[in-house]
Amino acid sequence: MDGIEGLRVWLAAAFERQSTDVFLMEGEVPRARIEGEVVELGGEVVVDGALMEALGAACGAPQGLAGEHDASWLAGEELRCRVNFYRSLGRAAAVLRPIRAVIPSLEELGLPAGLLRSWLERRSGLILMTGPTGSGKSTSVAACIDWLNRNARRHVVTLEDPIEYLFTPVRCHISQREIGQDSEGFASALRAVLRQSPDVIFIGEIRDAVTAVTALQAAETGHLVISTMHCASVVETLDRFANLLAGEGPVAVQMLAAHLTGVLSQQLLPRAEGGLFAALEYMQNEGATRKWILEHRHAELLDHMHRGDGETRISLLAALVRAARDGVLAPEVARAACPRPADFDRAMRGISH
Repeated sequence: MDGIEGLRVWLAAAFERQSTDVFLMEGEVPRARIEGEVVELGGEVVVDGALMEALGAACGAPQGLAGEHDASWLAGEELRCRVNFYRSLGRAAAVLRPIRAVIPSLEELGLPAGLLRSWLERRSGLILMTGPTGSGKSTSVAACIDWLNRNARRHVVTLEDPIEYLFTPVRCHISQREIGQDSEGFASALRAVLRQSPDVIFIGEIRDAVTAVTALQAAETGHLVISTMHCASVVETLDRFANLLAGEGPVAVQMLAAHLTGVLSQQLLPRAEGGLFAALEYMQNEGATRKWILEHRHAELLDHMHRGDGETRISLLAALVRAARDGVLAPEVARAACPRPADFDRAMRGISH
């Protein structure tokens, strides 16, 4: 690959093919993730140390970086990337992801648009969008913020590490802040944001007790808070959040039960006819669910979702069975994505959970 300018050209071509990630490693051919699969790109071109050094310099990474480092890089006039540098067996490596300005709609992503719009129309509460790495959480959040931007007049503040989508203000005033560049950390940035007259706050990820409690306090004091967590299901999300609050006393769990609006968990699976399908599990927090969250009765929450019709709640099992029966997913793909494959087998035979 011919230097940093050659990399710019190559990245533009890769992202034109809708690559979601590009992988560079010293001594290896470049690779990209397309429709969930990692494939080789660029023929016999091999990444060398000089290119990785040039990329690091362009991103402002410390010279001679020995560990991990996150950065953003303007690779072209309309091509901005988030870059994560790391080392593998002593070799310099990086993963690049495009920061996109074109944001798909809730409907285009296959999300429960009506339900999410009803959540976003609220003036306060906590919305959690969860899923494993690469499940499309950031895109779903971006679609939510874009809907607000086009349909509400609010001050939206985003705290991101790093920024993945760029928003152009339409009806909202939008303040995008990158952790490490505009703020030191999520917890300190969130405390500062509360003094900046926000209506909607997006926290890139809730990772610790301080951020979890501050997010709940923001929801309690009349702000709509949206955040993500690396959890594979609604119940796992609530377990993880409750564990973060374990040392904060019973009042913190009471705040979660009272101010949680809903949880949407997702993963991306290959469609039977090509492309990706968002397999969703979600639950709106209301009525009995508040008591179950307060009492940590998550088995009842899961049973509640199993009995949902998709309007305000649905379990991943039900969503996978529906997608398999409709031919959207191959049965073996849907079965493999189910936490308990035996439950999927029974459901496909018409045996209720």
